[in-house]
Amino acid sequence: MKTVSSLLDAHWYERYKNISRLNIRSSIYDVTNRCNLRCKGCFFFSSGEHKVGDEENDIDKWHAFVQKEMDRGVNLAILIGGEPTLCFDRIEAFYKKLPTFCATNGLIKVPRDRFPDLMVGISLWGDAEDETILRGKDTFKISSANYAGDPNAYYLYTITPKQLGKTENIIRKIKDVGLKVHMQLLSNDEGVDGFSWKPEELVAVRQEMDAMLDLYPETVISSKYYHEVITTGKMLGRSFGWMECPSVTEPIDKRDPRPKRLISFIRWSSELQTMHRCCTSETRDCSTCKDGAAHMSWVMVNKRAHINTTKDLQNWIEVYEMFAKLYRFIPW
Repeated sequence: MKTVSSLLDAHWYERYKNISRLNIRSSIYDVTNRCNLRCKGCFFFSSGEHKVGDEENDIDKWHAFVQKEMDRGVNLAILIGGEPTLCFDRIEAFYKKLPTFCATNGLIKVPRDRFPDLMVGISLWGDAEDETILRGKDTFKISSANYAGDPNAYYLYTITPKQLGKTENIIRKIKDVGLKVHMQLLSNDEGVDGFSWKPEELVAVRQEMDAMLDLYPETVISSKYYHEVITTGKMLGRSFGWMECPSVTEPIDKRDPRPKRLISFIRWSSELQTMHRCCTSETRDCSTCKDGAAHMSWVMVNKRAHINTTKDLQNWIEVYEMFAKLYRFIPW
């Protein structure tokens, strides 16, 4: 019988032990229905999720809500939008109680005297040209000025098909401002012309992502197995899609048979009552979803399937370590 210890040498077994004790239980929270950008391809607005209910404005109800989330076992709050930094009091309600990650476009600086070690993920959708087309402005100029050298911030670089051959310029710019970067792929929820992936482009971008990890290992937080899974949509011969996705809100998950999934995961709307279907939107075609966190989680919840060969298990460990680094459960 194959076991973890039989497949790993002492070095890898120590790495396995470091992550196996983490027991991460995450959920995702829409902090507000508002944003200071309107990006083409933003699943939140394109799906109408900002209209499911009026956002809760009573900060005492946010504090009570956070306590209820902790009581059901959540130990990682992932804050998304709209734009969370429009509501620092709501961010603080989470931050004071449990490990918290804030996704932001970086246009508003998180005050470090108030949130000294809040982990911040800054969205970036390509180079200045792509950013202007998709988001209306080059956000990097502003966000890099706000967060240069911040040890608790990194870029979430969403690569588009138009970025092929250009990713190194972006990675170098991020390195030069003293930040880390994690790469993911655009899902193009609003069908912007020229921004949907073709099969040959996915092959090419995987090679480019691998090359960036080799060239900038101190800047890029990633793994080649993650690149393989997100670009091919395949893991151990299985295809990503609705019947495999681990990031479906648990109380409304009626799939049969039920796949391996995140325990107790819920994505809440900002009126604190509605549960969204999953970590992205109901209008997205799951077969074409490129969500990075969902693909990471897909690997992570399928540990047993990776206890097959030494390489499979090492791949699983690297993806889990990547996730843990991005949310600061382990150091960079």
